[in-house]
Amino acid sequence: MQDVAVAPLDVGAVVPGLAERVWVNASEDPQAVQFVRPAPVSRAWPAPRSVQGGDLAVTCEQFRDDVLALTRGFVAAGVGHGDRIVLMSRTRYEWTLVDYALWAIGAVPVPVYETASSDQVGWILSDSGAVGAVVESASHAELVAGLRHDLPALRDVWQIDAGDLIALAGRGRAVDDTRIDDRRKRVTGGDVATIVYTSGTTGRPKGCVLTHRNIHCDVTAAVAALSQLLRPGASTVLFLPLAHMFARLIQVGVVQSRATMVHSADVAGVLEQLRRHRPTFILAVPRVFEKMYNRARQKAEDARRGRLFRFAERVAVRYSRALDRPRGPNPLLRLARAVFDLLMYRKLRAALGGRCRTAIVGGAPLGEGVGHFFRGAGIVLLEGYGLTETSPALTANLPSAQRIGTVGRPLPGVEIRIADDGEVLAHGDAVFPGYWHNPDATRETFTPDGWLRTGDLGSLDPDGFLRLTGRKKEIIVTAAGKNVAPAPIEEAVRAHPLVSQCMLVGDGRPYVAALVTIDPQAWPRWRSAHGRPDASVADLRDDPELRGEIQTAVDHANQTVSRAEQVKTFTILPRDFTEADGELTPTLKIKRGVVAERFRADVDALYGGH
Repeated sequence: MQDVAVAPLDVGAVVPGLAERVWVNASEDPQAVQFVRPAPVSRAWPAPRSVQGGDLAVTCEQFRDDVLALTRGFVAAGVGHGDRIVLMSRTRYEWTLVDYALWAIGAVPVPVYETASSDQVGWILSDSGAVGAVVESASHAELVAGLRHDLPALRDVWQIDAGDLIALAGRGRAVDDTRIDDRRKRVTGGDVATIVYTSGTTGRPKGCVLTHRNIHCDVTAAVAALSQLLRPGASTVLFLPLAHMFARLIQVGVVQSRATMVHSADVAGVLEQLRRHRPTFILAVPRVFEKMYNRARQKAEDARRGRLFRFAERVAVRYSRALDRPRGPNPLLRLARAVFDLLMYRKLRAALGGRCRTAIVGGAPLGEGVGHFFRGAGIVLLEGYGLTETSPALTANLPSAQRIGTVGRPLPGVEIRIADDGEVLAHGDAVFPGYWHNPDATRETFTPDGWLRTGDLGSLDPDGFLRLTGRKKEIIVTAAGKNVAPAPIEEAVRAHPLVSQCMLVGDGRPYVAALVTIDPQAWPRWRSAHGRPDASVADLRDDPELRGEIQTAVDHANQTVSRAEQVKTFTILPRDFTEADGELTPTLKIKRGVVAERFRADVDALYGGH
């Protein structure tokens, strides 16, 4: 059994509510820019002055005033201490505003992904006992309206785009500020801050209860560890969904450190926002960088510069690996890197705005090759690890202590243990108290001596860096009894620019096989280059040329594992997996059970129809 612990920071015996920091910032640095509302500024919440096609800077003082105005409205509407309010919206300023306004009076925001199905929304509203819901759009409001007959506790629904938050703030003008101050000061670290329903790859979502102390301790540790990133004057463009705790960690960290955040609700327009706002750091799931790499490679191939790109890639990876050696890169390697920086690497950085040299990456495993490529190109990807149940961060690579291929060392206040069966166990102030109204699930997720079972498999190196090797429940056991961790092989196959997703199958079967989907953005180029401009993936899934392309990716992946673990055959599916179809989580993890059931005939065909 392996064990590593990092001493906690001194946060004091009494931890205030998370909203207290909003008032502290307004007092200590009122004119610091806390948020930027990108143009065109939403009319769902009023701007303090007219905006002529430009962005609106929200200072710490203005944010406090906005939070106070909305908080009064919630009090006027009868929202009490501990009341649950569902929040369903894309990432936008109003999301953060509602979050902090509810925290200021001890109410409990319950985030819901704006892409959630009717069944998921109904379950979360019912299970949480929500008395109110803040939704973004008319379609969201209509969805909730169709569920109200089964929700006796639900009193109010406020639609952001309909101006309901403005009306709510107007209703609260009669509420005295002293009443808000009293409510805010009653909020303690032990109070429930949020209930986050895990999207999960299987089963019904469970509500993770996180206290103000859980989140405060985790964010304080993250801000201290990542002080080069989360600091006054730093900035980020947030495009991940705030319903996920990974994005919420950065939201709270930005407020705590007085950095600046730009909300970007339009994922399709993220690159434009990055070029326009030039953040100093970003956070993303690994698939963002996998696609960025694949597109750069494909663009080079299209311009007949594929050989040059492959050379630049080798130089970047070798340079990055050399940084981990005592002597560092040799002069010839430094020169080669400088040449390719002028030719290619700086174009990658320009796509992120030009100032961004660091990204925080989490939510899924990052391929080691991708990590080295981007570090060699001048963009450091700091991979971390955590769960919703841990507020969420447990470990992180840091600018001063990075080991690519690992998820870093524990943050302050976190203990990591590797059980005898290889499962990663966690302990510390960031670990949640349990699941909402689900004592059986809570009991199952903790060991008898109080350690959280993460469900992940991993190991610790002598320096305390954690390396993840797979999910306990995802291990494939073939008919011959061979245990196969699918993640490393799937990552290697996905590195091919034509591949979007790869899912290994073979549990109880004679060998390992794979389901592969084609990247919709890479497909038009490939079919045009092969003289089939109008063909769909479904038309060509058995085409020898296309299968040959994917076979190359599979062969490359097979070189990284033992013979018993190698993919013996594969099938190309007629379409990509999507979140809308319920096959991916919002952080783009494959819901294996859903995919296996939906494509059962394809899986059976890989084994002769049985």
